[in-house]
Amino acid sequence: MRNFSDTLVRKIAELDNPTVLGLDPKLDYIPQFIKDHAESIFPDEPQKSTAKALWLFNKALIDATYDIVPAVKVQFAYYEMYGVEALKSLALTVRYAQKKGMVVIADAKRNDIGATSEAYAKSIIGATELLMDQRTQVYGADAVTVNAYLGIDGVKPFLTNCKEYGRGIFCLVKTSNPSSSDFQELELADGRKVFEAVADKVNEWGMDYIGEEGFSSVGAVVGATFPEEAVALRKRLPHAFILVPGYGAQGAGADEAVASFTEDGKGSIVNASRSLMCAWMKREELKPEDFAKATRAEAIEMRDALKAALINRKYI
Repeated sequence: MRNFSDTLVRKIAELDNPTVLGLDPKLDYIPQFIKDHAESIFPDEPQKSTAKALWLFNKALIDATYDIVPAVKVQFAYYEMYGVEALKSLALTVRYAQKKGMVVIADAKRNDIGATSEAYAKSIIGATELLMDQRTQVYGADAVTVNAYLGIDGVKPFLTNCKEYGRGIFCLVKTSNPSSSDFQELELADGRKVFEAVADKVNEWGMDYIGEEGFSSVGAVVGATFPEEAVALRKRLPHAFILVPGYGAQGAGADEAVASFTEDGKGSIVNASRSLMCAWMKREELKPEDFAKATRAEAIEMRDALKAALINRKYI
């Protein structure tokens, strides 16, 4: 049976690049010529033209980076806000990235219990039963982010689908936003902080999902904006694969982003969204038509910065 963590570890090793391209598109990020083209295809249908623009933008970025970046992360909110047609573009993006050999992480942060959690899991990483004895993978992502703060009731349905389909999950443990400290750093009666207690549970849940490469398909989200906490969490999560948001536009640099990596430089993957998608806006030497080249150049710089930071670890 396919193990998600093994797939991710080996893809990162193949490309020697522990980064994720975040495809969280807004119309503001897309060059005007793409939007004009989309409007010409669907001149009287704004939702369809918007969805077309998102898809063309995503496809170009995937084509420009699939041979150097091992994974993409699609943030569901940026598609949901544009309507049903944009969700079709989301599904197209997932399948196209996988066709190009990239690992796809669905950033959906689902949080519910029982049958509702089961429905979320089936739609994003599992399969859904249809009429006429048919079933379909609605999105078919390789992994999904999960808000584990409801406990095992909300996580177990995802674990079931991880085992059945060889998928993975990333549980929110220490998020990158400044106000995460309001709750996540509250101290419990036993002396642990809330995020540490969550990390201990994630470690427990993941023990049955450890692959040949030594990492579990039950991973964690640990923001790059809290590097000292990331170092401590790696000790609590020796087998968890860690998804690292917060790099680039959110303020963290390469030194902070590699804090959660293991001593041998493995076990984490760093996401960048706006800094990669919008690279064309800050590279004045390139025309808007070269937006994908700008993303590729930015992705190479990010890769090289992370590799250098791993050699000269600032946070140990």
